[in-house]
Amino acid sequence: MTSEVVENEFEFYSKAEKYWKDVPATVDGMLGGYGHISSIDINSSRKFLQRFLRDGPNRTGTTRALDCGAGIGRITKRLLLPLFKTVDMVDVTEDFLTKAKSYLGEEGRRVRNYYCCGLQDFSPEPNSYDVIWIQWVIGHLTDNHLSDFLKRCRAGLRPNGIVVIKDNMAQEGVIMDDVDSSVCRDLDVVHKIIRRAGLHLLAEERQENFPDEIYHVYTFAMR
Repeated sequence: MTSEVVENEFEFYSKAEKYWKDVPATVDGMLGGYGHISSIDINSSRKFLQRFLRDGPNRTGTTRALDCGAGIGRITKRLLLPLFKTVDMVDVTEDFLTKAKSYLGEEGRRVRNYYCCGLQDFSPEPNSYDVIWIQWVIGHLTDNHLSDFLKRCRAGLRPNGIVVIKDNMAQEGVIMDDVDSSVCRDLDVVHKIIRRAGLHLLAEERQENFPDEIYHVYTFAMR
């Protein structure tokens, strides 16, 4: 539980905001020096997502997606804009969203909204999104805030919409990272939070071909 490792909630959030303000607005900055894994990451995410976009009775739509913890728009540019008509982006760091407008190029015209906000304070517009993509950011929320945010995401889905989380998983328990003021949870803890938010797991997959020295990364789809 994050309550065991986060001593001061206000400090937990403000320290993270301060950390990201000093990070370069580049792909390498977004990925903590692991910019070279971006293509492997995006290709795996595309395969994972496309199984829900294929034809079928419960097919997920392709009208609108939301990129949470979007940074400069690495995922918006390479994964979401090629698959969805419009995308909204939300990130706590204003400089990243400013950079996104040039980084995204021409296709960036299809980004409708740039929300500068922490996810603990953000509410997706109800009944609006086919896919809500949440990558490498859940560690910046306490358990209660994450569960509440996921509930708001559930309300933000259109019929047959899905919420996707892609993030680092600890081997056991909850590990605090004092550098960027985030936590890394194990699979059991994440499963409990998903259930607590009233979401049902549709698919779960471990990322392959990432460097051995980093955490295992898992992708979850739910609605």
